[in-house]
Parts: sequence; C-alpha cells; structure tokens
Amino acid sequence: MEPHYPFSLPPLPYGESDLLPEIDEKTLHFHHDKHFAAYVDNLNKLLAACPACQSWTLEQLCQYWCRLPGDLRQGIRNNAGGVYNHTLYFQGMTPTPGEGPDVALSAAIDRDLGGMSAFKSAMKTAALGVFGSGWAWLVCDREGTLSIRKTANQDTPLPLCPLLTCDVWEHAYYLQYQNRRGDYFDAWWQRVNWPMVSRLYGQCQENRPRYPQD
Repeated sequence: MEPHYPFSLPPLPYGESDLLPEIDEKTLHFHHDKHFAAYVDNLNKLLAACPACQSWTLEQLCQYWCRLPGDLRQGIRNNAGGVYNHTLYFQGMTPTPGEGPDVALSAAIDRDLGGMSAFKSAMKTAALGVFGSGWAWLVCDREGTLSIRKTANQDTPLPLCPLLTCDVWEHAYYLQYQNRRGDYFDAWWQRVNWPMVSRLYGQCQENRPRYPQD
C-alpha cells in the first residue's frame, strides 16, 4: 500500500477459495472487494478535500485524527481505521497457517497470556464481548508485553503494536455463519498467519514499523 494519499486497495493475498472451508468465497469477495474497497475509496475522497492531510501516513491518520479539520475529522478517522484494520485482518489469514508462533512469540504468550490455550480463550472472549461492531486484537507494547484488546467500530489500538486482529463486524461472517460469532472465531483461528504474527512481534521489539510490511 502507498505510504500516504492516494491509497489503493491491497490485493487479497490468496485466492477467494483458498481459505475454505473456514471462510467461503462469497464472504471473502464481499468483505474484501466491496467493504474494504469502500473504505479505501471513501478515505481518498475525504483526503482530496484536505491537501494538508495528504502527506500523512495511514498510522498518523488513525492515531492523530483529533488534529484533523473538524468537518473531516470523524469521516477520516472512520475510513482510515477501516483501511488499517482490514489490511492487517486479511494479511493475518493464510491458506497455510504453519505450526504456530515462533520461539520468541511463544515464550511471550506463555509469559503474558498463560499459554496458547488461555490466549485463544481470552481472544475469543474479547471477540464475543464486542457489543455491536468492532475488533479483537493481540497487541504488544514497546517492552514486548502482550495483551488482548478490543476496539469499537473502526478504531485501532495504536500506539500499541497490533499483531493480530479478528474482525467481528457482521459483514465479516454473517453470509456464512449468520449470528454464530463464536463459530466464526473458531474457524478464523484455524487460518491465522502465525509466521506474519511472529514477524510483526519481532519488528515491534526492534522499533521497526508497526504496520504489516509485505
């Protein structure tokens, strides 16, 4: 993705049928090509009316939205968050999840979250606990401490380092799972891109960019 305006829709990093049976083609198509694309388009339209904002990075737009012009502030906040969150969400799934986190991330999960089983349970509790639309997150701080967070709507957990996110807006799962958010979470968990999550954890420890770099 471009570092600043104009932003473009990142391609889906796998085929629409590659996450079957956990996430079906129709869900991926509408979620990526319609919902995600709309956030990108809307963000560009809003930034076209704000030349002073056009050099801001996506992270800056998400984190410092309160400094934006008042008449554009909420719209840019919502759509920049939608672009940021969806980029990490789609990159956070893979047809080949691997065996799990690497040694460094596994040790941090054991230390801070009580192991993989407790981590999954806490992440699922957060996902199910989002009232309405929002996100469940695995994040770390600059000392490497992991925690589980949830955000509403298209808010991000910045300036914490986002490592993994589960989208619990209904458009992420309703076509396939209807109101069974828990079943969707369990399916999503089977497709987590652990190599990417491990890489982001390492980058956060080295003060590298928080944003996924592919």
